[in-house]
Amino acid sequence: MNLEELGYTSELEEFRINNDLSSFEVGRVIAEHRDRFDVISESGVLDCEVTGNLRFTSESREDLPAVGDWVSYMEYDDKGLIHSVLPRKSIIKRKVAGRSSDVQVIATNIDYALIVQAVDRDFNLNRLERYLVICNTSNLIPIVILNKVDLVESEQREEMLSEVKKRIGEVSIVEVSNQLADGFDQLRPLIKKGQTYCLLGSSGVGKSTITNELANSGVMQTGEISESVGKGSHTTTHREIILLPSGALIIDNPGMREVGISDAEGGLETTFASISDLAQNCRYSDCTHTNESDCAVLNALDSEELDPDTYNSFLKLQKEREHFEATTVEKRRKDKSLGKLIKNHQKLKNKNNR
Repeated sequence: MNLEELGYTSELEEFRINNDLSSFEVGRVIAEHRDRFDVISESGVLDCEVTGNLRFTSESREDLPAVGDWVSYMEYDDKGLIHSVLPRKSIIKRKVAGRSSDVQVIATNIDYALIVQAVDRDFNLNRLERYLVICNTSNLIPIVILNKVDLVESEQREEMLSEVKKRIGEVSIVEVSNQLADGFDQLRPLIKKGQTYCLLGSSGVGKSTITNELANSGVMQTGEISESVGKGSHTTTHREIILLPSGALIIDNPGMREVGISDAEGGLETTFASISDLAQNCRYSDCTHTNESDCAVLNALDSEELDPDTYNSFLKLQKEREHFEATTVEKRRKDKSLGKLIKNHQKLKNKNNR
């Protein structure tokens, strides 16, 4: 297997040469296990950890390797030390659960996101829009997969499909049934050689089973279906890149209980393009679309041109984004104050030691 098959590009090679990294090996992180990483290269898979310098100079967890990253490393006694993370072309991340402004990196260097929802229990348009905001923020191409369509009546199935199309616009939608292995003839042509795909969705929606179907094997362990709740057992415990027979790469992910958005600049506007277009005709440039006069968004809502559910979902996500941004600014201010305090303390300590 060569690096190009794993997604390595001439731009990455140019960066490696221009930044004096030619003495290091280069590979891609295919799995993460706490503080250790599986890195694949032309030589095979190597167990790696980051150098102390990389960990010390990283401002946050975002600066450390994640699944999908290209890294420069050096091998020592059948182990590897990661010295640097090469530039990322994309990054999927979300705000961690709770009030913290911390961000969790899901995967990097992704081309497409496969957003999976099970129509029997998991179907939720607001959650779907959250995933789309994350994808559009990262400039990924989203593909929505409605799974387990065999578990609902055809009339309900058509109604769900109509609702999704109404809310998300031109995004590709594929209906599949893991149980019947149906619908994959529409999905497989969308899985392209040399491209990296990331599965997103709640626990039990069938992400691992979809991976197995695309891989034509039981690569990912899948759980038995629980007859009491109608959901698959949650079996994916870590992220891992898998090379498919088609030559594409796919990342299965542990299910997400919360889909918090972080710095969604651009992603929110792209996901809710209809509202963004209407907002161009608002009287005030800083219109909040909540109580202003001559608000084109509110006028469209009153005339039923704009769907109320879409509007309410937009306002909620916009409020989350604003809260995250304000919390991040406050955190940076506190970090700066703490850094100044430590610096002054060190100066005083040095002065007293003279």
